[in-house]
Amino acid sequence: MRVYQDGDDTGLIELYERLHEPLYCFLYRYTHEEQLSVDIVHDTFERLQKHKQAFDHDKGTVKSYLFQVAYRLLINKLNRRKKWLSLLPFLVPIPNKEMDVDEKILIQQSIAELPDKQRAVILLVYYEDLPQKEVAQILNIPEGTVKSRLHQAIQSLKEGIEEEYRVER
Repeated sequence: MRVYQDGDDTGLIELYERLHEPLYCFLYRYTHEEQLSVDIVHDTFERLQKHKQAFDHDKGTVKSYLFQVAYRLLINKLNRRKKWLSLLPFLVPIPNKEMDVDEKILIQQSIAELPDKQRAVILLVYYEDLPQKEVAQILNIPEGTVKSRLHQAIQSLKEGIEEEYRVER
C-alpha cells in the first residue's frame, strides 16, 4: 500500500489481485446477489483509488480498511433500496419476481411523462444509484433542489400509476 500511496499504480493491481476475491466472497455471502457484490467490490477499489492518501497504516491493515469501505458502501446501497422499496415498490427489483411486460411499460411511460428536471433526478438517483449530493453536482443544482424534485417526481409517479390502475379496473 505504501508503494501505491507513493504513486506506483502496480501496488493497486497487486492489492486488487490479492483482495478482490475475499471481498467479493464476503459481500456475496452477505447479500446472495452476484451483481451487487461485483459492483461493491468495484466501487471499493474505486474509492481506494480516489482516497489512497487517506489510508493510515497505523490504524490497521489494508485488508481491514477495504472490508470496512466495502461494508459501508453495501449498507448505504441496501438502505437506499429499502427507501426506494417503501416509496416506489415497483422500481426495486425483487429477486425471483419478474414484472410482467405491461408493468414495465407502464413504469417506463410514467417516467417518460415526468417533466425533464424530475426525470433527470429519478434516473440518476434510482437507475444510476447515485447519492443526492452527486446528483446535485452533476445537474449543477443545490442538494435541496434535488430532494424537492425527487419528492415531486415520486408523487407524480405514484399518482400516475394509481390512476392507471383505477382506469384499468
